[in-house]
Amino acid sequence: MFWLKNPGKLPENKNYVNRECNVFLSIKYPSGQQTTMHLKEIIPLLETIAPPSLSEDFDHGKIGLVLDRGSNIKKIAIALDPTDFVLNEAARMGADLLITHHTLIFDPINLISKRLSDTLKIAMDNDISIYTMHTNYDKADGGVNDVLAELLDLNHIIHLPLGRIGEIQPMKAHEFACFLAKKLDTHVQYKGDSDIKKVMVVGGSGFRREYIDVAIENGVDAFVSGEMRHDAQRYADALCLFDATHYATEAPSMRKMCERLPVESFFIEDKPVIKVYC
Repeated sequence: MFWLKNPGKLPENKNYVNRECNVFLSIKYPSGQQTTMHLKEIIPLLETIAPPSLSEDFDHGKIGLVLDRGSNIKKIAIALDPTDFVLNEAARMGADLLITHHTLIFDPINLISKRLSDTLKIAMDNDISIYTMHTNYDKADGGVNDVLAELLDLNHIIHLPLGRIGEIQPMKAHEFACFLAKKLDTHVQYKGDSDIKKVMVVGGSGFRREYIDVAIENGVDAFVSGEMRHDAQRYADALCLFDATHYATEAPSMRKMCERLPVESFFIEDKPVIKVYC
């Protein structure tokens, strides 16, 4: 039994915590799902889903198990970011492990700030281990970009080292922007006014010159990613760029992970609240 506001279509066999609507959904898991595994048994499975060897050089030493509480795992929380809200919700729901796409500590530190210590305290007080999969999950089969391509109904998929290229039913640029907004439940800003058929996707922050070059070399009509910068807009020239936000292009893959784990798992929504005034 559950209550929700404007739910749309719900994936099966998942739990959700939704910050914006204050909704928690609890849906029974299929029989045969294990109730408990030790952390050391979970890690090889996660490394199969997103092999660490796939990560970019800047991720080396920053992914994998970043906080080890060494406990048995009965519940797994999944989120894009290890925010205080996410950790508090994970604790409230009794999670023993939090899996995130972005790490809690990216740069080496020699001083633990109060802000970081407060965040770590939530995890440590509640015996929550933290595991991160970043660019390795971007590249992995069934990872960030595969889920994004599937969600956008791309066909004839070409696998790139990081992103994916595919085709959609032809539509105008403004129609594609509307399509993106509905599919990803987000606001979209875009540049360009071409007809769209061939699409490249790179989840997260992908509007870099090297990726724009790949899109142009492959005859792409539209490049979908997040965080569209001014220099990217100028460099792209006639290529249409669609900014569907960093969060909305990556979060679907983390939700999808709930279906791939043998322990009861739930996704915690912590979508940044963006307000736009025109």
